[in-house]
Amino acid sequence: MNLSEKQLTKEYIFKGKVINVRRDTAIIPDGTTAIREVVEHNGGVCVAALTDNNEVLFVKQFRYPYMEEIFEIPAGKRDSLTEDPLECGKRELKEETGATAKRFVSLGQLYPTPGYCGEIIWMFAAFDLDFGDCDPDDDEFLEIEKIPLEKAVEMVINGELKDAKTQAAILKLKYLIDNKRI
Repeated sequence: MNLSEKQLTKEYIFKGKVINVRRDTAIIPDGTTAIREVVEHNGGVCVAALTDNNEVLFVKQFRYPYMEEIFEIPAGKRDSLTEDPLECGKRELKEETGATAKRFVSLGQLYPTPGYCGEIIWMFAAFDLDFGDCDPDDDEFLEIEKIPLEKAVEMVINGELKDAKTQAAILKLKYLIDNKRI
C-alpha cells in the first residue's frame, strides 16, 4: 500500500521569528483530501558534551511553554535551513557552556513532533572539552551543571529529565559508550 500524501494547496496562517504555521490540503492514500496543519521550523541541534570525568554538561533554564525550569543538554536552533548542523552545535555549546570540543560524534536525527511539525533535531556527542567564557543570547538565562552520565541516565528513567532531545541523546550516548562504539 502506498502511504504517501500529495500536497494540493499551501496557505500560511502565521509567519514568525522562530516558526511559520501553514494549513495544507493534501490527497491522502484513499484518494480523498484532508487538511494538514504544519509548523515549519529551521531545525536545531543538541550536544551531549562529556567531560574527562564522565560528566555531561547540562543547562537549566526556564521554558515558557511549560512555565518551569528544566534541565537540558546545550541546544539551539539553526540560523537558516542551510546552516550546517555540526557548526550550529559547536556554536550553541560554546555560547551556552563556554566549552569547545576537539571531537564530535553524530548521534543521529530526532523528529520531535512528526504529527504537525517539520522540525529536525541533529544530536551530537562532544569529547575532549576545553572551557572558556559563555556568551548566551540576550534573552537566554542559564545555569550550567555537570551531571555524571550514570546519574543522567537514572534521571531519564525516573522522569526527572523531561526534554525529549536530552533523553534520546543521553540514552544513545550511554549505549554507544557501553558497547564501545564511540
